[in-house]
Amino acid sequence: MRRIDVIGIGFGIFLLGGGLYVGFRLAGLDGLSAGVWSQVIFVGGILGWVGTYLFRVVTGNMTYGEQLKDYEEAVLQKRLDEMSPEQWAELQAKLEADQTAEPEAESSSSSSS
Repeated sequence: MRRIDVIGIGFGIFLLGGGLYVGFRLAGLDGLSAGVWSQVIFVGGILGWVGTYLFRVVTGNMTYGEQLKDYEEAVLQKRLDEMSPEQWAELQAKLEADQTAEPEAESSSSSSS
């Protein structure tokens, strides 16, 4: 985000706050009540925004995390595309061997319990 974008967003929020204040004044509230209610709306909005940010952090659904996952998948796909048929067959055989070894390991660990 560019500096001018941040300035524009800040100015827009400033105007929105003024608009809320004027709207509450036109709705019949006195100046003090209109100021308090416009601040309540802004604090609620900020807490809601921070809450969504924290939720994305906790769930790991951040932009950087998504970009990193996409990059890793692209690198793995490129490596798979560059493999020779012999390497591909060797990898498949190794995966199949690992898959057949997992159930045996699970059954032996559960039977020993």
